[in-house]
Amino acid sequence: MNIIYERFCLWLGHLKLSRVIILVSVILFVVPLFTHYYLSKYESMSISQGDNALRYNLEAFSDISTKNVADLKVRIEEMLRIKASVSTELRELEAKRGRLQREAAAASSKADNAKAEYVRAAAELQRLRVSADQARLAQLEAIRRDSPELAPPIQIVPLQPPSILPSLSPSNEINCRMFSCFDHSRCSLTSSFPVYLYDPDIYTPLTGAEVDGFLKTTLRQTLGYNAHLTHNPNEACIYLIIVGESFPFTKDTTTVSDSYKLYLNGSAITTLPYWGGDGRNHVLLNLARRDLSVGSGDAFRGASTGRAMLAQSTFTHNHFRPGFDVITPPALGPPGGDVWADCAPISPARRKYLLSFQGLQPPPKGLDKDQDGTLISLLEKMVKTAPASDVFFLQFECDPPVEKRVTLPIGDWALCGTDRSRRAVLRDSTFVLILAPADRNYVTTALLQARLYEALRSGAIPVVLGGDRIRLPYEEVLDWKRAVILLPKARVTEMHFLMRSFPDADLLALRRQGRVLWERYLSSVQASIDSLLATIRTRLHIPPKPVPHTVGLPAFNDSYFPPRVEPAAVDAEPEETLGPLEAPYSSPTYQRNFSVGLLHGYELWNEWGEPFALYPQLPWDPTVTSEARFLGSAAGFRPVGAGAGGSGREFSEALGGDRPREQFTIVILTYEREAVLAAALARLRGLPYLNKVVVVWNGPSSAGAGSWPESGAPVAVVRGSRNSLNNRFLPYQLIETEAVLCVDDDAHLRHDEIIFAFRVWREHRDQIVGFPGRYHAWDLNFNNGFLYNSNYRSR
Repeated sequence: MNIIYERFCLWLGHLKLSRVIILVSVILFVVPLFTHYYLSKYESMSISQGDNALRYNLEAFSDISTKNVADLKVRIEEMLRIKASVSTELRELEAKRGRLQREAAAASSKADNAKAEYVRAAAELQRLRVSADQARLAQLEAIRRDSPELAPPIQIVPLQPPSILPSLSPSNEINCRMFSCFDHSRCSLTSSFPVYLYDPDIYTPLTGAEVDGFLKTTLRQTLGYNAHLTHNPNEACIYLIIVGESFPFTKDTTTVSDSYKLYLNGSAITTLPYWGGDGRNHVLLNLARRDLSVGSGDAFRGASTGRAMLAQSTFTHNHFRPGFDVITPPALGPPGGDVWADCAPISPARRKYLLSFQGLQPPPKGLDKDQDGTLISLLEKMVKTAPASDVFFLQFECDPPVEKRVTLPIGDWALCGTDRSRRAVLRDSTFVLILAPADRNYVTTALLQARLYEALRSGAIPVVLGGDRIRLPYEEVLDWKRAVILLPKARVTEMHFLMRSFPDADLLALRRQGRVLWERYLSSVQASIDSLLATIRTRLHIPPKPVPHTVGLPAFNDSYFPPRVEPAAVDAEPEETLGPLEAPYSSPTYQRNFSVGLLHGYELWNEWGEPFALYPQLPWDPTVTSEARFLGSAAGFRPVGAGAGGSGREFSEALGGDRPREQFTIVILTYEREAVLAAALARLRGLPYLNKVVVVWNGPSSAGAGSWPESGAPVAVVRGSRNSLNNRFLPYQLIETEAVLCVDDDAHLRHDEIIFAFRVWREHRDQIVGFPGRYHAWDLNFNNGFLYNSNYRSR
């Protein structure tokens, strides 16, 4: 064996690798062939034998005897029983499988709910954290506050009538100014400017004349509506006495001459109970109405009036004291009320006549008596040389002629025709010419102001030749250059070129500003008297009285409000934080009582048209500079990222902006739809920056006393005095924020939409920020009115 083994090893050692590879390859190829052959043969033999056995069994079954049938039946029943048992077990397994599947689904749903609850809890925790941070800041600000909160000024008034002082010599009256002839001690900054009116039926300092009955009744009535009127003369700052327009008791029908009608009784004036010896703080009022002549308009010429201020429509340079006396318009309008019916449309910009004028000038005297003659010649030449497209209506003679009367020779142009005829011409005029009196000693006359009044009322832009030497009503507070073109008479040759150079936008701007000035300060007796008192009050830097609020009728008494219930989840809460949930915080009010008139006095009179009342806030209140919020003026501000800025979470956590923190009030208008209202209130739960919800109940029936959903903020319900959609815009006293969101009860707004609108409004406070789009355009086919619909495009 050893020898064989050694030989095999020797052979194997001399065997080449290539032969080994060939041998192994042959073996690997041959062995599978033989294996496949024998396995196929064995399978064929097994199938053949199986068929024979089956055939044998069937043949054997046919030989089963009858006595084996019972045994077979038992076997079949046993098999059926087994089948039923198996079926039952299968059903039980299937039921168990379904139960397990339901349990798995419930577990999965529970897990999803847990995840959602976790997300909500995390968001709520984030909101609470932000709210806590804001509360800590508010607490620190309250601790560090170094200035008290302001409120409407408390009235401080004198308790005694004016003391008796020596009278002022007539030669010194012309030098009177506010600093030398006015007693400021009776007009504290917080006095609210009380005004006392002498009863015109008792105190009439006239000789042989009486004040026009219409003016007495109208002035007493209009001053009764003025918030500054007082019936206690001891506390008055200003004493107002009516001296005209006055007419003699017996009228002389034999003469129609004009002269200075000195009806003022100097002795009667000095005996007024509160004259104080020199008439300080008194205003002598002479309103022209029926008689616009110079003699009637200047009632104080040659009279001694002491330190009293004069208010009338006609003044000369020698008698007008700038900054002390007041030029008032004639009382040509109604006593008060709405004047929209008298206004002319602002459009179109260009009307039938480029320029119109109607008037008659009595022969003037003096150095300038020939100047107006030359002026008329140049105007007639301008008409002849103008292109055919420029239509003029210049009438220097009245047709029909006016009543002939001897007038004072100052070259003041009389009115032609009737008020209706003049209005018809003015409504067709783009510009209207107003000529200053030829006598340059007059700074204003009642006739000149009557022309100004009619021009502004009809929308004709006044062009005043001689405007460089005249004065217009309340000019110390009104900017007439934005509504009237004031030209020296030497510019008459260039007037046509100047009028043609105005584009349509400028014409409309001039006309609109003229409408504002006329409507607010000249249109009625009440507007004129309110403007007179406001002018004097502005001189004294005294703020007006606060604007009255609207006190809504509460739907529930003070001792009851419907119970609150937790609302069902109507919407999924947003995952992001929209802002902190804070306690109600009212907007600061009346912070600029004494500064608004100094910084925005011009805007109050000429842009906003509201110098008569003091408002809690204004959309145009100035803001502090960006660096001041971090250098001593940080109170109330919530900069994004504590000043570092940021987006996303940092932006949502802080209100930011150029204004201190604030909240908004939601005013919901509803009409007997309690279910809809309840859903609207429920949707407000968790809304940041919400101060209060004011529900305006417009229905005739009482508001429901059942349960109301909890909105997360105080809810107040007021009843409208009448069923009007405008009830939502009333300044209810319940509203304590500057920002107000007015919605209907069926409006569905998401929280993020409301907060976005609130942030946008904070940066554009003088505009309305809203959601629904509206379209408006002038529709010539709709009775020359505006077309207004809900198309998402505006014109």
